[in-house]
Amino acid sequence: MTRPATAQRTLDVALGDRSYPIHIGAGLLSDPQALVPYLAGKQVMVVTNETIAPLYLETLCATLPDEFDVRTVILPDGEQYKSIEQVGRIWDALLEAGFNRRCTLVALGGGVIGDMVGYAAASYQRGVAFIQVPTTLLSQVDSSVGGKTGVNHPLGKNMIGAFWQPRAVLIDIATLATLPGRELSAGLAEVIKYGLIRDEAFLSWLEENMAALRQISPEAVIEAIASSCQIKADIVADDETEQGVRALLNLGHTFGHAIEAHQGYGNWLHGEAVGAGMAMAATLSERLGFISTADLKRAQAVIESAGLPLAAPAGMGSNDFLVRMRLDKKNVDARLRLVLLDAIGDACIDDTTSEALLCELIDGYPRA
Repeated sequence: MTRPATAQRTLDVALGDRSYPIHIGAGLLSDPQALVPYLAGKQVMVVTNETIAPLYLETLCATLPDEFDVRTVILPDGEQYKSIEQVGRIWDALLEAGFNRRCTLVALGGGVIGDMVGYAAASYQRGVAFIQVPTTLLSQVDSSVGGKTGVNHPLGKNMIGAFWQPRAVLIDIATLATLPGRELSAGLAEVIKYGLIRDEAFLSWLEENMAALRQISPEAVIEAIASSCQIKADIVADDETEQGVRALLNLGHTFGHAIEAHQGYGNWLHGEAVGAGMAMAATLSERLGFISTADLKRAQAVIESAGLPLAAPAGMGSNDFLVRMRLDKKNVDARLRLVLLDAIGDACIDDTTSEALLCELIDGYPRA
């Protein structure tokens, strides 16, 4: 990881005629040339939330020339609002404005906004254009790339949705300056994931640069985002609809989604639950003999260095986990399929672990 950082990076998600760029840099939100080239027509609906709107909505809308019909929707902020009811508010606004199939939806916010706007775009008039403008680290390195869209259900996270690719992803790292420290750590969970599943050298770089990342050093942040997005773009290009290798991107998510659903969406941030989930997956990998104890300790150390929890929530037993893990989208024929580690930088799908062993691990796992 010796490549020098530059002021701006551009990557490509290679999906044939649905390929699109990921632009990474500072000041993109206020650059008229960043957004306009990717608009499908003159009708633009910018969707954001109550936290982001006073910070960045006016700046973004000001970049659009007068000939564009720009409307806005401001939704409540929080994972608990990632619902079909809130997506309905986007559909209502589109219909009330008379927007046609050449309209463009712009998702300005974190992963919740991006997923809901993408789903609204996928389903409005059977599919219209949308652009991702992610403002949190977690959404910049993960949810804004790859076309997964959707909403939560009380029984499971992201169970209702569609694959719908954006026209572009515009990542302005200046938005991280207003990101609370807890949210920054949550985003680092997804960054760490890429090193654990695919790139040991990147994980080594993270170990050396974690302090700079937590201090939002521009050079370190651009490097981490670009490396993360490149890994995800490569995987998505190989397996867009998660029939194979893309499932590896879910390291820690089977445990993590169970934690989020049990605790109530929003009480544990997604990245916090994934951090604990990755630690649990690494522990199971070591228990099964896939990785060494030294590898387990290394994974735990880098997760903890990002300010993420290693322990599971108190009061959440093995049955609480399994009820929700059985609903995981990776499962096939009622068999649990878990993403585990074969080595640092190499992940695998395991469907042979018995529920009895899983219960033993969960029940004996440390609690916060």
